[in-house]
Amino acid sequence: MAAGPGAAPDRRREPLAELAERVGATAMSCPDVLGLTAGPRGWIATYRAGPPYAGVAVRDAMIEVGVVVRYGRPFAEIAEDVRRRVRPLTGRRPVDVLIGDVLTGDVLTGGGADAG
Repeated sequence: MAAGPGAAPDRRREPLAELAERVGATAMSCPDVLGLTAGPRGWIATYRAGPPYAGVAVRDAMIEVGVVVRYGRPFAEIAEDVRRRVRPLTGRRPVDVLIGDVLTGDVLTGGGADAG
């Protein structure tokens, strides 16, 4: 049965796209994360009205986060940092982190960031 207009919002029914955007913004708050990526096959995405939200896939059983990272720190540490930061948003879903690319600088090219 659907909730009425005066009912309190149910966090478990939060729209998937909104959750994906919150997870993506939180992942981007990691100092070594330079961007999000949908991965080599483009499967790490959450569908919504308009273009898919690339870089976070909210699934029933898990959440996948694809990141582009800065070179230097061990990948396992960066992945754990992302996991630790987004875990409070994910409920009971485990978080899988894919490091899709590594850059030696701080500028993403081709993903909307201005290289100049």
